[in-house]
Amino acid sequence: MSSKYIVRQPIKDRNNKIVGYEIQYYGENNAFGGGDAETANDFAAADPIYNFLTLNTDKLLRGTLNFMTFTTTLLMKKTPRLFDKDELVIQIDDSVIIHPLAMHILQQYAKEGYKIAVNEFQFAPRYLAMLDSIDYIKVNFQTMQELTLKNIIEIAHSMNKKCIAVGVDKEELYQRALKLEVDAMEGTVVAEKMAQKTHNSGYMQSNFFRLMVAVIKDEPDVEEIERIISVDATLTYGLLRIANSRYFSLRSKVTSVRQAVMTIGLNGLKQWVYLLSASNAENPMDEGAEEFLKLSLMRAHFCESLMNYAKNMPISKSDAYLMGMFSTLNYLIDAPLEEILQQIPMCQEVKDALLHHTGRCGVLYDLALCYERADWAQIDRLAGELGIQTNVLTSLYFSCMEEVNRIWAEITQAQGIQPEKLEESVTQ
Repeated sequence: MSSKYIVRQPIKDRNNKIVGYEIQYYGENNAFGGGDAETANDFAAADPIYNFLTLNTDKLLRGTLNFMTFTTTLLMKKTPRLFDKDELVIQIDDSVIIHPLAMHILQQYAKEGYKIAVNEFQFAPRYLAMLDSIDYIKVNFQTMQELTLKNIIEIAHSMNKKCIAVGVDKEELYQRALKLEVDAMEGTVVAEKMAQKTHNSGYMQSNFFRLMVAVIKDEPDVEEIERIISVDATLTYGLLRIANSRYFSLRSKVTSVRQAVMTIGLNGLKQWVYLLSASNAENPMDEGAEEFLKLSLMRAHFCESLMNYAKNMPISKSDAYLMGMFSTLNYLIDAPLEEILQQIPMCQEVKDALLHHTGRCGVLYDLALCYERADWAQIDRLAGELGIQTNVLTSLYFSCMEEVNRIWAEITQAQGIQPEKLEESVTQ
């Protein structure tokens, strides 16, 4: 297999808040940093995908704490200095620790202010000797015995080190990690965990304020309104429900944001916005809901982008966008996804993909999910079924991430808008 992928997976604390991301790498049959040490070192140092990541750090890794595994070669080449030390955790494994220069190298990076994490920590002299330079200890909950885990976590906490549980891919392991009082966790179960269901008006307040500004303009821009609504899963869902309600008595169903905006009209939009502002005034969105809104936006863009390369797809790009967008609605609205999807018209292929993972749409949807989860073997299989060249996936993924980060920055800039004045304007 010659496929090369980069993906980031969330690391969450015990309250399901994201504390950072692990940048996971795969290529030439080797997970980054794994395999034969010397071969892995040489390969990783020269690999164009890793170079892509370092060249795009300003756009892609900005504003987050990123855990990245570095081989001895990359450490000696001073590769970590390409990254902002406030946004990077230098992650190392045993191939680095056994190197005779490891101690000196890590101590130097630690003096410069870089944080250090150790993968698969062990009770061995070479690990214990490095504790002074280590900030994070990562322990594998799939392979370690509970007593060993307990001892490592206790030692870590006694020395003011943070302990991260990895490989948490089952609910049982998640509960064990909570019981043993780790500081953070990562794995497929962790990535999909939510703090709690949000309320039925689970849209992002700052984005909603942008919408309020747009609809009360003297000459509202329909395209701008469409863009604002299209980045928010719950706003999109609510608008489509209204446009397809009995009030409008339409012969054909409305299946896109553009159609919904034109159906309701500007006056109807203003009324809808005012009602939303009133209903949500006492229910600010929690952090977990914002996280899933951002995830829905990422999936929407990724599914839409995959459509440019997938062969023989029975749906349009806009259908694929909605498929990704609505994939998290059951986290944002306290109801089963099947029940939610019954409320709006969607092509059956998209519904089957979201609910049952069937058909070619299901394959495309699963490809997006598997890339998100770093399921390397499945990525290759699913991409092959769709006729997508695997060498485009990493660029697509990070292009989508860049666009989502740009949109999110725009959204969050609306936080300074005073909602009272906007609500008054809408009422008038």
